[in-house]
Parts: sequence; C-alpha cells; structure tokens
Amino acid sequence: MIMGDEAGQSASDRGRVSPQAVVRAIREDLIRGVHRPGQRLTEEAMAARYGVSRVPVREALRALEAEGFLASRPYAGIAVVELSDDEAEDLLEIRGLLEPLGAGRAALRRTPEQVGRMKELVSLGLEAAEDGRLEELARLNSRLHEVIATASGSRTLSQLVTQLSHKIAWVYAAELPRRAVDSWREHAEIVAAIEDADQDRARDLVARHIVKAQSAYRRREPGTAAADGPA
Repeated sequence: MIMGDEAGQSASDRGRVSPQAVVRAIREDLIRGVHRPGQRLTEEAMAARYGVSRVPVREALRALEAEGFLASRPYAGIAVVELSDDEAEDLLEIRGLLEPLGAGRAALRRTPEQVGRMKELVSLGLEAAEDGRLEELARLNSRLHEVIATASGSRTLSQLVTQLSHKIAWVYAAELPRRAVDSWREHAEIVAAIEDADQDRARDLVARHIVKAQSAYRRREPGTAAADGPA
C-alpha cells in the first residue's frame, strides 16, 4: 500500500492518492523484481495491492509505459517489458556518456548545500553497505546520482540521468556484495573531486566508476531482486 493508514480510508479517499505516488510505488517494486518481466499488470490487481482506486493506477501505468517499464500488448493488456541484452547494454553505454559530463559540470556549478547532501548520501550508503543493509542501497544510489546531475545546472541532463538511473537499477543487479562497498568508496572519491571543483578528475572518476560497475554487473534473471542496487 502507498500509505500505512489507507486501510481505514474510504474508496473516495483512496481515489485522491496522487498518480505520482502510485508511479513511485510501482516503479520501486519493478526495480526490486516484485513484478517480473512479461507479467501482466491489471488495474484491478494493482489497485488492490497498493490500496488505491483504479483511477491513479490507470494514470500510473500509462506513465510507466511512457518511461519504458511497461508495454501494451494487443488483447492482453499491459505487461512488464522484457528488455533484450542489447537494449540493456545500450542503457549502460548511454550512462557512460551522460554521467561523466554531469559530474564535470557539477564540479564547477555545485552549491555548498548540494555538496553537503552528496556527502550525507555517501555516508549513509557506505554505512549501509558495510553493515550489509543492501536493500537500502538502490534508493540511496539513485538519489546521489540525481543530486550530482542536478548540481550540473542542466535541467535536461538531470531529467535524463534520473530516468536512466531507474532503468539501470531495474535491469541490472550487482553480482557481489563486496562491490557495494567498493562502489560507495568510489562515490566518496567522486564527491571529493566535485567539492574540490576538479572538473577533469570528477569526470574521469565517474567514467572509471562506470567501467568498474559494468564488469560487476550480470544480466538479471527473472525474479532476481536488485538488492545491491546499481553502482
């Protein structure tokens, strides 16, 4: 359910839950592997699962279809997309071009508040990785990359990186728990370069970070949750 107290709400109250909240909830479950590739998603089942009416579910499914998570099939309704290996690799290649650009710009344009938020997220992520709380990492990772992209000062870049980070988390899972700790140590180095306004170093560190992450990724089998999160 979207909110813990919705069990006691009336149908009209549940109908007022925003489609954006439903989008986030369904997207998170897609990333976690709750809804598996090829699985059909009906408005009725989704409304029951998330404790909302069918209206926000209908709008959320359309939004997720536009994002590329879902697809309409003739006579079969909406189902979770099954990406090919080539499509999955394409996501990583695009990421390898966009994120170094964003980090380089962030090194020149970031605000002290943004740097502080990056440090906070790195601290939380590293602590969770070292403690083995891997279920927390996907959200923290996506948020860190989004803050860096926002710090670039480009709305277009920020929107692209945010959407891409969700797709990367959905398609790939880190192969080894050890990679989670390594990844967050690399994040700390990236943030340090951004704080130092070192554009070239920030860009190079992100590029190397992505190359290292690619070698640790495996194509996710149906039903395998991305507990470690993307790098």
